[in-house]
Amino acid sequence: MRDCNPSTQLSRIKGTGRGRSTHLHSNAGSVMSAVEQQPADASLSSNSSSSFEVIEADAANKYEAVVPHWFYCKVTDSRERWIPFSTQDSEKLEAAQKMRKDDEELVVPISGGRYDVHLKQRQCYAVYWEEEVSEVRRCTWFYKGEKDNKYVPYLESFSEELEEAYMIAVTLDEWKKKLESPNREIIILHNPKLMVHYHPVTVSDDWGSSSAEQGRPRTVKRGVENISVDIHSGEPEQIDHLVFVVHGIGPACDIRFRSIIQCVNDFRAVSLSMLQAHFKKAQEQQQIGRVEFLPVNWHSRLHSTGVDVDLERITLPSINRLRHFINDTILDVFFYNSATYCQTIVDTVASEMNRLYLLFLQRNPDYKGRVSIAGHSLGSLILFDLLTNQKASSEDEDGKEKESQTGARHGADASSVKEILEKLKLSEYSTVFEKERMDRQALLLCTEQNLKDMGIPLGPRMKILHYISSERETQDSNHWAQIIAGNSGEGRTESESSAGPGSAGSRSSGRNCPYPDVSLGQVSANYPQLIYKPAIFFAFGSPIGMFLTVRGVKRIDPSYSLPTCKGFFNIFHPFDPVAYRIEPMIVPDMEFEPMLLPHHKGRKRMHLELKEGLTRMSMDLKNNLLGSLRVAWQSFTRAPLPAVEAASTESETESQNCSDGQTEVKPNEPPAAAKEEASPINVGMLNGGHRIDYVLQEKPIESFNEYLFALQGHLCYWESEDTVLLVLKEIYQTQGIMLDQPLQ
Repeated sequence: MRDCNPSTQLSRIKGTGRGRSTHLHSNAGSVMSAVEQQPADASLSSNSSSSFEVIEADAANKYEAVVPHWFYCKVTDSRERWIPFSTQDSEKLEAAQKMRKDDEELVVPISGGRYDVHLKQRQCYAVYWEEEVSEVRRCTWFYKGEKDNKYVPYLESFSEELEEAYMIAVTLDEWKKKLESPNREIIILHNPKLMVHYHPVTVSDDWGSSSAEQGRPRTVKRGVENISVDIHSGEPEQIDHLVFVVHGIGPACDIRFRSIIQCVNDFRAVSLSMLQAHFKKAQEQQQIGRVEFLPVNWHSRLHSTGVDVDLERITLPSINRLRHFINDTILDVFFYNSATYCQTIVDTVASEMNRLYLLFLQRNPDYKGRVSIAGHSLGSLILFDLLTNQKASSEDEDGKEKESQTGARHGADASSVKEILEKLKLSEYSTVFEKERMDRQALLLCTEQNLKDMGIPLGPRMKILHYISSERETQDSNHWAQIIAGNSGEGRTESESSAGPGSAGSRSSGRNCPYPDVSLGQVSANYPQLIYKPAIFFAFGSPIGMFLTVRGVKRIDPSYSLPTCKGFFNIFHPFDPVAYRIEPMIVPDMEFEPMLLPHHKGRKRMHLELKEGLTRMSMDLKNNLLGSLRVAWQSFTRAPLPAVEAASTESETESQNCSDGQTEVKPNEPPAAAKEEASPINVGMLNGGHRIDYVLQEKPIESFNEYLFALQGHLCYWESEDTVLLVLKEIYQTQGIMLDQPLQ
């Protein structure tokens, strides 16, 4: 750091000229001579001496040292782009620069620990993935770029020269200083508000000689606060949860052809904004920090095996770009269904997640949180196959056995009829059931006629009947599971009983069972084991349901859950052509809609509410219009006899009222999806008894044409606030932390 005292700087400038013009040197020399001669003149009175000191102090007070900010350089398509570090990281780097400036080995972790800055070398390295090394610069002066009008920082050494010249100009109030940069470019300081940079342009005349002329001036700015750039405040240092994100087919993950690293960076940035918006109370109370998302890349490892060279030899030369795109993306699906390359893919994904986990613990030794995993497109299928082939510990096996034994009762020891009614939001009918001396067993034996005789209205009656049917289905499924377990235990040999879930013995026995093993039809591979147990598995735009069906798994056992992971969420856009549902494979006899994800600002999107309102309105108009036309037609075709007319009018009026009443009730009734969402739906234990399928709300512009936005629907999850908010809500729910306000 240089001394900012004006007298010291003026003395230094008098002796050294480093790149300054003669005009600047003469001014500095005359200023210094004036400053040195004033105290030596004995004829000056004490009053004039003191007044000179006051003037000098006032002039020096006009100058304020510039506040530096740290930037790093990103090179994209041979174009440099300087990006500011967050305020938190810049202050951290500046503090390290002041305290340990000469330390050759000083490394400062930044960006939440995902990057390391080697301060002496001014270089930034990625920690968890491979990335080009970035140049780091301590920036104070900037000039406007030539092409994109972005401000570019000067070199640190030349920025110091500019700062010294600026200090002299401010102190002595003498402007129009001219400096020459190391690239022979001219910078002129006209006044504090106007400073320009001239780039020399070489001009050739008719005789072939060239001369340098001043080109178009560019704006020069001092300090980062005077340029238009977005600077983030930073990230909370506390990490509550770790999520590994696995990409789908191809090296590009979104419509802008960005890598998984860039897409996960966006996902992380959206999560920070969602935490500030919906977990503000928990943040203020310092109950939470943030969730860390780390990308898992398997595509580059797969295509570094030499398979691309083999494909290139057999690829036809026509439509070259399309064939290259297919080889690089679509063929990943076929690679995964090949035993050879499937082994490479699952080994890469599992080993990379284990490596990242160990490295994360090494850099965060105090971390006590859990781990979840997320997969997009084919990545979700890879994770699902890995999770189905994990080996549960003996404690997990005992816990699952207890769950299956108590699942048929579904809390019979703890749940009374009163608690059941409270759960169904029907507690006002508790006195009716107490009067009839109803217990839980008697409730499960009730029929619709019994409830009608008790005076229960239609709406509550339907809720209770749905609960009864769900409980009976759970009992039946657990009963079948015990029978299957008993039969398979008697008929298998010792070697077969010790085989894993993906073994031939379990798959062959699964063919004779009503619920085949979910590992049926998987590619024959040795699935590695993860060194941790994931808390939740999130699938974005997932084809898991389609692949299971193609493999021959038409139904999933309601009592089945992933061996080491208790949570599973299948999230998809309604227009995503790759996404498929999971719940109909568990409950095939019921038709119900997926759970609609609420908008992150609450309620449904306006165009969806408008569409539903217009649908109801059109149904009402249609019914009323048909009723009016029917009455008018009957009045024209009615018999003219008065007696017959009176009799027929009464009968027709009664029938008309009856029919009108039926048609009027239907539009006012909530849709089937709304009924089923209001009442609990038993979708098995794959997500711990909770709903699995969640659908996003399409944007207003997307509703105009489904086909036009189909591709965008498959690649929208990285910047979807609704998706990120669901992930955060479910993660923090495991820690007992809820949203500030529940979304509707």
